Amino acid sequence: MFTGEYRHTVDDKGRVAVPVRFRADLAGGAFVSKWLDNCLAIHPRAAWDALATKVATLPITDTSSRVFSRYLFGAAFEIEIDRQGRVVIPSVLRAFAGLVDDAVVVGSRDHLEVWSPERWDAYNRRMDDPEVLAQHLQGLGI
Repeated sequence: MFTGEYRHTVDDKGRVAVPVRFRADLAGGAFVSKWLDNCLAIHPRAAWDALATKVATLPITDTSSRVFSRYLFGAAFEIEIDRQGRVVIPSVLRAFAGLVDDAVVVGSRDHLEVWSPERWDAYNRRMDDPEVLAQHLQGLGI
């Protein structure tokens, strides 16, 4: 399970360090893609395959299904961890997520999210408001 928040630099080649505790989980291969809320997701191969299987069951006649499939797979890239524990984030994804010099890597249960620090900090400020958080939890059964 991926948990926690880690701040790393983005080097001039677009490489971001993967937190040490997650490297083994990604050693079998991983995929990086656009994700919700203007961040990126890094899924280990098994989680990516499970997500792809779920998407494959969506009806192709449904516009929302097609939109999500194109959004997810159209800008997805297979990635590998190098010897220093870094992954290369393709430039198109760095631009989408607003990654320039720094990145925040956030654990999100079955995947990692990669955020620009500015977007992550703004998101956290909104969620720190108890009323906003309560609204988001309403109807989830928590």
